[in-house]
Amino acid sequence: MEPTHPIDFETNTPEHVLLRREGAIATITLNRPERRNALSYAANRRLHALWEEIDADPTIRAVILTSADCGTFCAGMDLKEAAELRARTGQDILQLLQDPFYERMRTVRVPIIAAMTGHFTAAGMVLAANADLRVALAGTSGGITEARVGRGTPWAAPMVAMLPLAVLMELATTAHPLPVERLHALGFINVLAATPAAVREKAADYARAIAANAPLSVAAAKAGLLASVDLGAHAGYALSKAQHREVYASEDAVEGPRAFAEKRAPRWQAR
Repeated sequence: MEPTHPIDFETNTPEHVLLRREGAIATITLNRPERRNALSYAANRRLHALWEEIDADPTIRAVILTSADCGTFCAGMDLKEAAELRARTGQDILQLLQDPFYERMRTVRVPIIAAMTGHFTAAGMVLAANADLRVALAGTSGGITEARVGRGTPWAAPMVAMLPLAVLMELATTAHPLPVERLHALGFINVLAATPAAVREKAADYARAIAANAPLSVAAAKAGLLASVDLGAHAGYALSKAQHREVYASEDAVEGPRAFAEKRAPRWQAR
């Protein structure tokens, strides 16, 4: 969805989102530490473009989403900028954003690992929820704080598959953040790490493991599991079987067992 009012809000704006490639792994970094990595209009457009770019590049097998160190992974939407845009255009920020709830993340072909090196709230929680794996910094917290500033949380609906309803209701209605230790105990966070560097290294461990596996198998696994969340177990299972037909018919389905028998690393052909 393109903005209904063309606005040139990226002129003379520093790069709010960075991309770095290292082999088959792409690292995306939110880069506004002076604003607690709040998501700007420019960042929204850049992120959407990067998901498209990643899906178009078959050599990318895993993505790490992190941020510049400032104590906060992402503080949410840039509310100051949102107010300025409302004054300039007369429209709510959500009407102007290309992908207001960062839904494009959920359809990215490869797994996305959120390496959260600080607190995360509001849109920061959206990014965390839309990622596939989550590594968090011990001693930080995560929250759904929109009710505190009169905003909304339709994007939290898929999180009923990630957290108990009572906990999710607590987050959304009280706007009180929860310690990541509790979110980890509930299964929302995959692993905790003691320092920002350790968070990123654990995320890199996940990314390297994913990148070493058969690309078609990984993509089908992600798509099939998300289909079960979206459609329910029965319909999701049927769709997942259809999505895996390409996997079983691929050269990699032959190469994997052969490499195992020959005690060597597999040479994946499919991308």
